[in-house]
Formats: sequence, structure tokens, C-alpha cells
Amino acid sequence: MTKFNMLNAPKPEFGMSYAPAFLEIQQLSKSYKNGDRETVILKDVNLTIGEREYISIIGHSGCGKSTLLKIVAGLERSTSGSVLLEGREIRKPGAERMMVFQNYSLLPWLTVRQNIRLAVDEVSRGLSAAEKKQVVNEHIAMVNLNAAADKYPDEISGGMKQRVGIARALAIRPKMLLMDEPFGALDALTKSKLQRQVLEIWEQHRQAVMMITHDVDEAIYMSDRIVLMTNGPEATIGEILEVPFEHPRDRAKIRNSPAYYELRNHALNFLDSHFESDE
Repeated sequence: MTKFNMLNAPKPEFGMSYAPAFLEIQQLSKSYKNGDRETVILKDVNLTIGEREYISIIGHSGCGKSTLLKIVAGLERSTSGSVLLEGREIRKPGAERMMVFQNYSLLPWLTVRQNIRLAVDEVSRGLSAAEKKQVVNEHIAMVNLNAAADKYPDEISGGMKQRVGIARALAIRPKMLLMDEPFGALDALTKSKLQRQVLEIWEQHRQAVMMITHDVDEAIYMSDRIVLMTNGPEATIGEILEVPFEHPRDRAKIRNSPAYYELRNHALNFLDSHFESDE
């Protein structure tokens, strides 16, 4: 595994000062059995993430990106190796790690407000009814959904549904946000707006984020580091790219920077080389 550091680029605000590690993935492997055959999806994955760090994971389909995210979420178990959160091994789902899915995962018979409140009720049982209401209202306002708070999922757009999912996840007040291609189902304009909004929220609260994406531009714009996965089976981390741009970020300024194109081309060349290796 190699690390790519930008030359003649502004020093990142966080740099490598994420220690001590918040999340540690150690020698993680995952395989599935099908009769007498065993397919190794992930092999010897090692990664550390800081408590205020935004990480994106990119790779071709079938490289185990979503599997890795599910293991961190506690939805699946690794075959070998471990995942530690603040020194404790992850063995099951927990409220300190919340998932945001591409398909929104909203309950259609509940309103926006009720979908968020249901999550708060489940996790924040020690809060009074008034406190829970305040938490829900704060997070509805955070994603600019006050006007849609009492609408049902089929009455709002895809971008608004995803904002509900993000507000629901953040209302739990997790230590880490796990996002599986959260903008993948959106049109280009909605995607751009929601990327900006999510990044602004993160820049205010700065918790650990692990995001799966196929979009190199999205990863550069939003992330502190980009993890490039080799192809599966037996996928592992091929390179880790450090993004040199400070927060808060300005998309136009980033795209006018020579460092942006150097980083983008490096990531695309990595992905192209692995795509060709399958031919």
C-alpha cells in the first residue's frame, strides 16, 4: 500500500494529527462460503480514522466497499481481524455508529418528523418528551426541512428524503457517521446541493465519517483522505490519498487549483489501471 502526498499544496488543516486513533481496522478479512468453495472478499485491510476525520472509500464494484462499511457498522462480522472503536471491539450495531443508505430507508407511513422522532425515541430514552421534541426540531431545521416536516416520504423529493435520513442519523448524536453512496441516486444538481449541505453540517460538528462513493470529484471535495481499494476478490487498500484543501471548502476554488487536477488524475489512473487488470 502506498500513500500519495500532494507536492506544493497547502497544508491540510487536520494533516495527520488524528492520533490517537478513533477507529482502528486491523488485519481485517472477510470471506463467504458456498458449499465447498470459499470466496475471499476482503483481505488484510488495515486503516485508522481520527475522531474528526472524513474518509471516502472508492473502488470498482465487487471490491467489498459496502461489506467493509457493514462490518464497521456491526451489521456483519469479519472472518478474521478486528475493528476497534475507541479501543473496544465492534461486535454489533450501536447508536454511536449510524448508517445513511442510498435508498433512504424511511418508513412510508410516518411523516418526516415522525421518522426522525422514532429514532430519537429508540436511542435517547433518558430524555423528556420536550427534550426529544427539541432534538427533532433542531435537526429538521439543520437540513432545511421545516416546510416539509409533516409530509410523508412519497410527498417529498429524493434529495429531501436523503436529508431526512441524514437528519435522523445525526439526531441520534452518533460519534461516527457511515454513509453508503448517500448521493448516488440523486440528479446532478440535487447531488451538488446536498453535498454542500452535508459538508457544511460536518464542518460545524466534525465527527468521524466513513463514506462509500464511486465519484472521485465528490471524494476530493468532501474528504480529508481517500482510500482506494484494489479489485476483488481478495480486495485490500491499494493507496491512501491525502486531500490537501482546508475547511471550510469552496468547490470553485478547489477546482481552480492545480493540486485538484493532480490528485484527481492520480485517483482516476489508479482506478483505470485496476479496471484494465480485469480484462
